[in-house]
Amino acid sequence: MTEPAVLPDSLAEIQEGFLELGERDRLQLLLEFAGELPALPPRYADHPSLLEKVEECQSPVRAFAEVEPDGVHFYATAPAEAPTTRGFASILTQGLTGLTPEQVLAVPDDFAMTLGLNRSVSPLRLSGMTGMLTRAKRQVREQLG
Repeated sequence: MTEPAVLPDSLAEIQEGFLELGERDRLQLLLEFAGELPALPPRYADHPSLLEKVEECQSPVRAFAEVEPDGVHFYATAPAEAPTTRGFASILTQGLTGLTPEQVLAVPDDFAMTLGLNRSVSPLRLSGMTGMLTRAKRQVREQLG
């Protein structure tokens, strides 16, 4: 029998924050995350085509995970008009940045489903977050060679 995946502290804290709330308040927390999506660094803001389009998202979302000596940096952009998608992008930006590549690769693929938003957010939106995570993990694997 395999051990259940252990979330890195950054993602475990985010998950715990959602699960401590009732369903309605979870959606509000997601919207708060949307307002916290960090701006892209100039090298990506000036050249958004360097970020990969996330096809699973209905909204125009672009993302990229970079492996640096101090850990992984996840960058994403999502329009203000798509607050739930923007919130998911922000969760991953805050939760993945600073992790080791191995920690990023160990994040369960179904992380989006563990936030307790299944009844508040459409399956299509949850699929978008899963798509962002899948891309980040693939990009990390590619950079590790």
